[in-house]
Amino acid sequence: MLFRAATADPADLDRVAAHPADGRVPALTAERIREELAGNRIRPEWIWLAEDGEGRILARALWWGRADSERPVALDCLQVREGVADPAGVAAGLLEAGHTAFGKRPGYHISLPRGWRDDPALAAAVAWRREAAAAAGLTREIERLRYEWTPQAGTAAPTGRLVFREGTDEEMLDAFVRLSHDSLDVTTQHELELMDAEQLAREDFDFYLDCPGERSWWRLAHLPDGRLAGLAVPSATPYHRNVGYLGVVPEQRGQGLIDEILGEITRFHAAAGAERVTATTDTVNLPMAAAFDRAGYEVTEIRLVLEAPSR
Repeated sequence: MLFRAATADPADLDRVAAHPADGRVPALTAERIREELAGNRIRPEWIWLAEDGEGRILARALWWGRADSERPVALDCLQVREGVADPAGVAAGLLEAGHTAFGKRPGYHISLPRGWRDDPALAAAVAWRREAAAAAGLTREIERLRYEWTPQAGTAAPTGRLVFREGTDEEMLDAFVRLSHDSLDVTTQHELELMDAEQLAREDFDFYLDCPGERSWWRLAHLPDGRLAGLAVPSATPYHRNVGYLGVVPEQRGQGLIDEILGEITRFHAAAGAERVTATTDTVNLPMAAAFDRAGYEVTEIRLVLEAPSR
């Protein structure tokens, strides 16, 4: 079996796009692949194929990144042709080949419907993907809820409980540090095992600074007496507006202030004419999920994230 990138032959991209987008786990369609290639978010060197001795495609893996990314950010699509005897083994070999070429192990994001474990065929399709990902070093799993707001849900009026203002970079970094303490976000917890809160704050700051949203959108949230309550970072993806980052400092948690901060972000995007605002939170972060529910955000999918446990 041959594992290779789709860079050797111009016809490879047509073959990749023509590969059936079937199976229980949603796959990228030919139209979507061509759109992402045109936007430089999927590239030939980020598309890897497993071929048999006769050159037939047995599996395909497509990694995604931003238009200006040097290396891929995440695995977006992994398929093995129906009838292959060992789909997990073939997929694991394909992922290892890609990881070696990239010099990193990007996470694998699988989009699933709610209740996917109750569908035996879908659960089985996820199982071999998890097995392959684990064999390729993606052994840590996080399950997240993907939310979506549309104008039909409306926006909550400001209550005056918080005052929002722009902040300096130093003030924003301090807020990122304070919000990370005792966070229920699984990724934040894992990152704090590898670095201190100041380093993580800088990484989070740089990440959102690099997103399509504007730095001028960010706001500090204060109580009327001037004490810091939290942080609101409206952001965007290459496709739509999103919630980005938000939170309440530890000493002010438990008072419902997260609703005020989420409301500010939602109003900001709505005022800009956003027709859709997306957001994600871990399934174990029950307070954040409840806040999205109260604000009229609807769960559109479950996102299973498989990633390497350390860098």
